[in-house]
Amino acid sequence: MTTTTSSNAGHPEEAGPGGNRGWLRRARFRRLRQRLVLAAAFGWALFLLAHLVLTGRWWLWMFIEPMPPFLLVAVPAALLLLVPFARAVAKPVALLLVATLAIGVPLTGFPTTAGTQPAQAATGGQSVKVFAWNTGYWHSGTGYLDYGGDIDSPQAFYAYLHQQNADVYLLSEHLFWRGGPIALDDHNEIQSQFPDYEVNVEGELVTLSRVPVAATHPRAVGENSDDWYWRGNKAQRTDLRVGGCILSVYNVHIPQPIDPRLNPLTAKYYSFAHGQYNRQQRELEALRDDIDGNANPLLVAGDFNSPWMGSLVQVGDDLRRWNPGNVRGLPVTFPAADTGWSLPKLWRLDWTFTRGPVQLSDYRLRQSPRLSDHLAQDMTASVRCQPAARERAAS
Repeated sequence: MTTTTSSNAGHPEEAGPGGNRGWLRRARFRRLRQRLVLAAAFGWALFLLAHLVLTGRWWLWMFIEPMPPFLLVAVPAALLLLVPFARAVAKPVALLLVATLAIGVPLTGFPTTAGTQPAQAATGGQSVKVFAWNTGYWHSGTGYLDYGGDIDSPQAFYAYLHQQNADVYLLSEHLFWRGGPIALDDHNEIQSQFPDYEVNVEGELVTLSRVPVAATHPRAVGENSDDWYWRGNKAQRTDLRVGGCILSVYNVHIPQPIDPRLNPLTAKYYSFAHGQYNRQQRELEALRDDIDGNANPLLVAGDFNSPWMGSLVQVGDDLRRWNPGNVRGLPVTFPAADTGWSLPKLWRLDWTFTRGPVQLSDYRLRQSPRLSDHLAQDMTASVRCQPAARERAAS
């Protein structure tokens, strides 16, 4: 009996249509998918670790820090949908992604996360209505962007401020920008617009108060013509007499990390960013030092130019971070609509913190139609004086 041997016997992968060659291709593809999912999960975990360690600590990470915080939830959630393709390692990959998700959610700033306080009803004490806002280069109508020409006029600007009827205004970017910062000599104009307020102008920061002012704390700057801006105070402190004690309010505008007008292919872009990082660190350290040495009840509000304040970047010890009561999802304040930005509103750069017997109620984010690229913060602060605070105020 003669046995016939197929010419393909030594090559089973070529054993005809639908044979082992197709099976091997599919197996290779499955292994590739598994490796890609595994690499993506571990890559995201390493990125998150780097973000936790480097945010606020390394100047080059400033180019990564401005990423929208919701990505800390969106990316691991999307990768979890791919876990079935990890096959043999699906379970450890899923556990890794769930861990990154659990770490990321509190950092996004959702109102329900730990470390934040929701706005609450007033609980007694004397109340002060506070309005904090980055004005978008005062009423210049230009700066980085054109905010709408004659709509952003002095009349519209001051009308918007008067509509708020606040006891205390914490305003930043009191300047014009024409290739650089231009100081405004308009103290008399501001005083005429707010005759019942004490007007305190320091560099680009303006605090208006019809609550009695106990003290101001200006910082001395150099003699160069632009030192008021580049070396001036970015956390203006004003001590107010509220309910028989002293409430210290801080009007904050931390320098922005990068300049979008510069060409990223030039050395100037990176040297400016490095300098901005140094300015940020200097101003945050000065703010922390002042807070640490201040025994008064505190309210700290303004534009911090970071979505990670109170989470990855600390403002001061024992401060409470507040969330607005009129936002159900993720609070975001930048960029405001109708101001020339093509980006959606994805970042919260404007924050409020308190320390001591200070309770916020009716804390809301307010639109500032075509006047600024930031939403405003509107709140009522209720201060319940403690005996020790009254003794300090009396002395």
